[in-house]
This record gives sequence, C-alpha cells and structure tokens, in this order.
Amino acid sequence: MYHRQRGSQHRQQKSRRYSIKKTSIKDENIDRQIIAIHQAIAEKLLADLALVEQIKRRLEAQREQGKIGYGQFINWYSILELIDQPSVFTKAMIEDTPKMRRLRRNTPFVGILTEAEREEAINRNALGFIDSIAVILS
Repeated sequence: MYHRQRGSQHRQQKSRRYSIKKTSIKDENIDRQIIAIHQAIAEKLLADLALVEQIKRRLEAQREQGKIGYGQFINWYSILELIDQPSVFTKAMIEDTPKMRRLRRNTPFVGILTEAEREEAINRNALGFIDSIAVILS
C-alpha cells in the first residue's frame, strides 16, 4: 500500500503545470546592477537621440542575422519608440518583471556606456550609500 501511495504522490507532482524558480541573492544583486546600468543607459539615450537610431539599426541587424527573436526585437524596438516620453521610456527600460529581467540579461545596448559610466551607475544606484548612521545605546 505504501508503494501505491508514493506512486500516486509522484504522479501528482509530475502533473503540475508550473515551475518554481528560486533565485539566489547573487541573482538579485546582478539584476539590481543590470537595472542600474539600464537606468544610466536610458539617461544617456535621452541626452543623445542619435544613439537611439544607432540602437534601432543594431536591433534590425541582429533580427536579420537571427541573433535575436522577434519577441525580443519588438519589445526593445517598442521601448525605443517611447523616447519622446522620457518618464515612460525610463520606466519601460527599468521595469522589474521576470520578462524584462530576462531581456536585460541579453541587452542590445552594449557599448553605449563607457566603463566609467557603468561603474558610476552601479555605485550610485545598485550598491547604495549610507549617509548617516544612528547608534542607539541602551
């Protein structure tokens, strides 16, 4: 009887249509850094609209070469079309959803920031600073 119960439980586990993905603290830190970098990229693109056209051409080339899928292409291209609405554009670039976290891991914005700009973005937005410390003695 125990064997049948165990088999039944195993079948129930197999029939689940969802998966639970656990993320580690390391993944969360990486995502926080990537969001900080994309925030800085959004600011730079808003300051220099010629870069937007450069990225659009890069996206089109990657799509033609089969390096990115249609979904990824249309997602990034649609975000770039929002450039004339700065707050909406920036919000779309740093949206914290599973889909955007996945897309940002394979970003088309490589080379937009210099190394110094990238480091500053991470230091400014991903690591955080403590401006003051309050010590409570009991």
